[in-house]
Amino acid sequence: MRLLIVEDDKNLNKSICEMLLDFGQIDQSYDGEDALFKIEQDIYDLVILDVMLPKIDGFEILETMRKTTTCPVLMLTAKDSVQDKVKGLGLGADDYMTKPFYRDELIARVTAILRRYNNNFQGLNLTFKDMKFDLSHKFVTIKGEKLDLLGKSYDILEYLVRNKEIIITREQLFNRIWGFDSDTIWSVVEVYISGLRKVLKEYGYAKYLKTLRSVGYMWSEKE
Repeated sequence: MRLLIVEDDKNLNKSICEMLLDFGQIDQSYDGEDALFKIEQDIYDLVILDVMLPKIDGFEILETMRKTTTCPVLMLTAKDSVQDKVKGLGLGADDYMTKPFYRDELIARVTAILRRYNNNFQGLNLTFKDMKFDLSHKFVTIKGEKLDLLGKSYDILEYLVRNKEIIITREQLFNRIWGFDSDTIWSVVEVYISGLRKVLKEYGYAKYLKTLRSVGYMWSEKE
């Protein structure tokens, strides 16, 4: 999983990140402008979005992002106002929490949202034909044989299989796996894809890893 925490209070932002570390990789934003830029990359499984933000408020971010993405959103607010909650839910938020909140409640709400959007979540199961992923220990097997895939190679394969039949641009893949602040050059994506294809070829699975020239990649059963 990859989550984005949008909260201008840096201490609270850090605390939320620490609460949710077990869910996967977490990015942070402290103002609406930066948050909207990151959200538009379409690489997140969940956005936790504060209402009161510098530059662009949470409602405007939510309204804008709902024109292009269905990424789930948990909104945070310091106001215990029915009108605010109705407005946020009306704009497309999936859930709403009032600050301050308890860690257990946050984890429960995040778990519920992710379970609704991702059938594989919490079951720790992701399969494709004879390919099986162990999501908790980050390795993959085909017909019971463990593939020689570690680190980012594993992450790329899991991300592509999880988004089967969806085109993933090279930029999306880079931002998802290496992150926005990485000093790595773009061509590293092609290097890893090439290495991944070689491993998969031994098992007859390279045919499912499609390269769409000048666009990106897709995991697909279609010719």
